Amino acid sequence: MNTMDLEQAATEKIRIMRGILIFGLLLTIGKFIAWFLTHSDAVLTDALESIINIIAAAIGLLSLTVAARPRDENHPYGHGKIEFLSVGFEGGAIFLAGAVMAVKAVYGFFHPLPLARIDIGLWITAGAAGVNGFMGWLLLRQGKRLHSQTLVADGKHLLSDTWSSVILLIGLGAIRLTGYAWIDPTLALLLGLYILVVGYRLLRDALAGLMDEADFYQIKDIIHVLNSQRRDQWIDIHNLRVVKYGSQLHIDAHLTLPWYQDLRKSHDAVKELEGIINERFRNRVEFFIHTDPCLPASCPICTVSDCPVRQEPFRERLDWNLRILLKNEPHRG
Repeated sequence: MNTMDLEQAATEKIRIMRGILIFGLLLTIGKFIAWFLTHSDAVLTDALESIINIIAAAIGLLSLTVAARPRDENHPYGHGKIEFLSVGFEGGAIFLAGAVMAVKAVYGFFHPLPLARIDIGLWITAGAAGVNGFMGWLLLRQGKRLHSQTLVADGKHLLSDTWSSVILLIGLGAIRLTGYAWIDPTLALLLGLYILVVGYRLLRDALAGLMDEADFYQIKDIIHVLNSQRRDQWIDIHNLRVVKYGSQLHIDAHLTLPWYQDLRKSHDAVKELEGIINERFRNRVEFFIHTDPCLPASCPICTVSDCPVRQEPFRERLDWNLRILLKNEPHRG
């Protein structure tokens, strides 16, 4: 592992999240000013979601700070799993906020408040949408670059907030043109339901990470690298498993090598495989590779051309894929 690169990435994540928290505070103040001026349920819905943004950013900042801590005796795999807890908390808070917003919208149908100063509300909401959109795009981009679940989740949340604001702008514009007050609670209800969906998806992502659900896109990427950089002495790979710890990956696998190789050559083969994968994933991977000696049944799929003890002729080279590499048994010809 390149410790310096990991420390720099952790510091950058914390700096980004700290900036998002400050911007979130300013935006929330602006949205509540817009609600105070307009008395719009839809604007209040948007403002309440921004409170969730602040809470999520604060929890995210805390989780990134904890995740940056080095491994210790109590946490031999590091502290990265806390990022999934942060995403789960954010998803739960968003889901709850969406439910409250939907109930408030239904109440607004029967007890409407007169709207006022919609023009000012439009300008403030438009400004907030622009800033939220930029921050959401930036968080998604940086989260993917730094492999941070927390930054990606917060980016998705801010982009959902942006779309909420865009819909809100359309609704406030329609109210201003038509004078139909029922548009406001209808809009608030739609926004509340949309926020419920966003919260559910974040909760789903967090639970998947905590339960070590297989990320098949990630595994397919690893398999592509293995196939493209394959070595003849790598006779077989099976029982491949990938676990995420925040931005780090832990990979278990069984690697079949020629049985007559000495320990040094087997060790070099394993280190070469680790180096190839870590080059692709920027030193974010920790390997635990179990080496197996080849068996006579492996001969038909063995690509070692100068094998001195081959018992059967080579027949075909297996194309490594999900079905083959995930199996918990060696492959035979």
